[in-house]
Amino acid sequence: MDGMDKNKTFLIVGLGLLGGKYAQVLSQKGYRVTGITHSQSTLDYALEHAYICEGRNENFDDLVQNADYIIFGLYPTVLLEWVRQYGHLVRPGTLVTDVSGVKRGVVEPVQQMLPEGVEFIASHPMAGRECSGVENARMEIFEGANYIVTPTDKNTPEAIETCKELGRIMGFRMIAELTPEKHDEMIGFLSQLAHCIAVSLMVCKDSHHLVDYTGDSFRDLTRIAKINDEMWSELFLLNRDELVKQMDLFSEKFELLRNSIANGDRETIRRMMRLSTERRKYFDVKKEDDES
Repeated sequence: MDGMDKNKTFLIVGLGLLGGKYAQVLSQKGYRVTGITHSQSTLDYALEHAYICEGRNENFDDLVQNADYIIFGLYPTVLLEWVRQYGHLVRPGTLVTDVSGVKRGVVEPVQQMLPEGVEFIASHPMAGRECSGVENARMEIFEGANYIVTPTDKNTPEAIETCKELGRIMGFRMIAELTPEKHDEMIGFLSQLAHCIAVSLMVCKDSHHLVDYTGDSFRDLTRIAKINDEMWSELFLLNRDELVKQMDLFSEKFELLRNSIANGDRETIRRMMRLSTERRKYFDVKKEDDES
């Protein structure tokens, strides 16, 4: 489905990995895409590879004012600061969205700061790699990934549907809708906790000599431990209350498994393993459905 008006202009603010991917796909599908980013080398790359048709890192007032849709590919704190400084430039009737990995503390302030008649409808592409930068955007794959729209009572049904349509255009298979609060609870468990576990595992031991002996299980479990510390530390702290709840829950279950092993309680160990196996099947079924 590709139902958005191709005479409209998309402005991507922040041409990193995700912002760059949005620009690449939208341009390839015939939309007019402009860009704003702080790095001249990033801007040059995006122009050279036709991700955008026009872009600047300064004196960009007209790019903002002429945009019909704006997509923020910025870290949450940078997004908030950008809107404080330049939000007044966005003209009424513009639809604005983002790619932020947390929503509470972002959605409401942005909605309040933007001018009357500008609608901010938050979204979260559940994609990303261990690398960053626009030069890696071509390797990012949205097909089959999840895309979450997080509306509030300030959003219109039309804007919500347009944001979902953007997700379909980008190639996301599963498009869901959650409140910002439910989104952050879910992301604290499914994404942030998983990254915390991977980081903790990697810092347990000086593991450079272990690479000669490791198998796939360790590699699979620690793939996401190669981490963008600037971005993920910000996401952890912005969602700290929910993340700490999930970490406490994990600690409780890990402690149960540890004590069962220490006490020779094989039945509890096996019961936890059977439950783990059963619950993991849900994800295997979902993957098979996506591939069929």
